[in-house]
This record gives sequence, structure tokens and C-alpha cells, in this order.
Amino acid sequence: MTETWANWSGAVTAEPRRIERPTSEEDLQEAVRRAVREGIDVRVVGSGHSFAPIVATRGVIISLDDLQGLVSTDPASNEATLWAGTKLYRATHELWEAGLGLENQGDIDMQSVAGAFSTGTHGTGPAFGNIPSKITGMRLVTAAGDLLDTRDAHPDVLRAARVSLGMLGVVSQVTIACLPRYALHERRWQTTAAEAMERLAANVAANEHYEFFWYPLADMAEHKSLNTTPEVPVDEEPPPLEGPGERTGWSHRIYPSAREQKFNEMEYSLPAEAGPECFALVRDLMRTQFPKWSWPVEYRTVAADDAMLSPAYGRATVTISVHQDARRPHEPYFQAVEAIFNRYAGRPHWGKVHWQTRDGLRAAYPEFEAFSELRRSLDPSGRFLSPYLRDLFD
Repeated sequence: MTETWANWSGAVTAEPRRIERPTSEEDLQEAVRRAVREGIDVRVVGSGHSFAPIVATRGVIISLDDLQGLVSTDPASNEATLWAGTKLYRATHELWEAGLGLENQGDIDMQSVAGAFSTGTHGTGPAFGNIPSKITGMRLVTAAGDLLDTRDAHPDVLRAARVSLGMLGVVSQVTIACLPRYALHERRWQTTAAEAMERLAANVAANEHYEFFWYPLADMAEHKSLNTTPEVPVDEEPPPLEGPGERTGWSHRIYPSAREQKFNEMEYSLPAEAGPECFALVRDLMRTQFPKWSWPVEYRTVAADDAMLSPAYGRATVTISVHQDARRPHEPYFQAVEAIFNRYAGRPHWGKVHWQTRDGLRAAYPEFEAFSELRRSLDPSGRFLSPYLRDLFD
């Protein structure tokens, strides 16, 4: 009997031949070998928080939900090894219990660890890289069913695997550089959109982590800043904060925000210097051509890194994200905004909606062909490609 699968928003669905749920690394290896013997595609799902059809296949979908938890920590280096299927909210709590914290996080912590870094997930702050930039090693199940430890492999394998959408193999364990656990002071406030742009550079410079959401109907911006504080929280769970205000809490409790209403999203990474001008054009587009659009636009910053397919590869980055209720169509608006992003050498978030072609991606990523060659060497039959990814990378 054919199983069905859908992503978190419900926009992407698939009818794979089967969904496998390995409970050990050996089970995972055998699941890959079995699919390769059958000559069918192998895709891996974490929490289904990607909006692009990177998982959708008629072959095998492997869920890593039964491969979760903290494997080990190294107090000398502040590194931690986790099972790849560990949800971020569980990972960060177990790291906290071990006296550690991730250097930075995004505002959603429902993804799996492997899904988050494999798609280039990030938080905000010009001095902070995305989650994959802190990956120091991982174990991959290759198309041959073998275990490949990237610490022992050529450095380019790790650079490629940090953001690879599962195309190099199935990640079983990941090692990530952490910090000693720390607390954050959060502040939220509101201004007009004009004031937000006037103070943008100052707000980015004055805070470790800063972002804003622009609400088009009111033409208002909601700002959020996060800064480390020596204050030690009394309780692990800080008080909730909705709207303007301040609070302090452990980092893993302050970074994420509740996202209960389902949506679809498009996000592009732009050269940092182009961010303000690009945002101004997006704002003008929404006010003139989509005046009834109510969902906000998010503006964040990310440091440069060297992962081959990272949207922040080689350049200080601004990310701009647009959203729409999952129950409503998003294509006309997203495509109009994407045309603006393309004018500024934008790179799409791999886990979110976009309409880029192979030629467009090759132009956007200096090491696109180097990644593709490495992918072919590790998976010559393309077993780890979904139909969507095959169009872009095969």
C-alpha cells in the first residue's frame, strides 16, 4: 500500500513507494542499500519544514525521527555530536543540560538538526554565520551504504556537505561547535517603516542580533534585538513576550518564536550592501501592486561563510523573506518579488519557494560545478536526487 507524505504547510505532497524509519545507524545503512538495489530514489525528511519539493519522490522517503538525541560532548572544545534526526528544540534543551548552547538560532526550532543545516537555516546578526557554518564534522551513509566520516575525508566533502540538501548521502550524526550556555536579553519595539529604514544601520550595528518584520497594511515595523547578558535566569522557561517589551532567558528559550499558523515562504540572500535598496523596492511593490497583502516581510543579516551551496557563500548577507497563509495562493506575489531579488544577485533559500533554473543557480554560486562534480563522484547513479533536484543538479 502506497504511503502519502506532506510537508508542514501542506503545499508539497508525495506518494513514495514506502517510508522507512530506521532506529539505528545499521538500519539506516540497510535502508539505503535496499533502495539502491531496487534502483529507486532515496530522500530524507526531518520535520517537513521546507517549502520546496526537495523531499518529494516516488522512491523511498527515510524519516530520521527515531534517530534523535545527544550522542556526546567535548568539554575541551565545546563541541557536541547529535543524531541527525534530533529536533532543534530537543537538541538545544539537551545541550543546555550539558552546559552548552548553539551560537545562533533562527526563530523556528521545530526542524531536525540535519534538515536545518542541510538547507542553510540561519538566525540574524552580521557577526554570526548560519547554522551549517558551525558544523565541524558529520557521518554520511553513502550510496554504497558505507559510513563516511567527513573529519577523515577531504576537506571539500565537509564544505560541500554543510549545505547539500541530502544529495551527498544520508546524515546519521553531526558534530557542531557550541558555546558555553548563555542568556539573552530580548527587546521588541515598533516604529513606522520609514523610521525603521532611517535607523537600520544603527540598529544592526548596536545589537548582536537584530531583525525586523514589516507589516504592509499598517506600514509599521516590529523590531527585535537579542544581546548576551551576564544575568543568570532563575527559571529555564522565560515569561512570554508578545508585542513591545523586554525579557531575559536562556538562549534556547529566547531565540525561537511560536509559529502556529501555517504558511508558505520565500527567502532570498542578497549582498549586504544591497539589502536596504532591495527592501525599498519590495515595499513599493507590495504597496502598489499587492495593497491587500497582510503577511509581513522579514529582514535579517548573516555573516559570510565558505560552504559551497550556502546562500551566504563568500559575502556578508542580508536575507529578505516573504510569507503567505498556507490556505491562500502565493505564486503571483512571490514571483513578482523574486524578479526584484534577481536584480540584486539574490540566492534563494534552498528549503523555500523559488523558481530558479540550473543556469541561474550556476551563475549565483561560484562553486556550483565543483559541488556537482563532487556529488556525482559520491552518488554516480543519482540515487539521492528527487525529480526536482535532478532538474537542477544532474
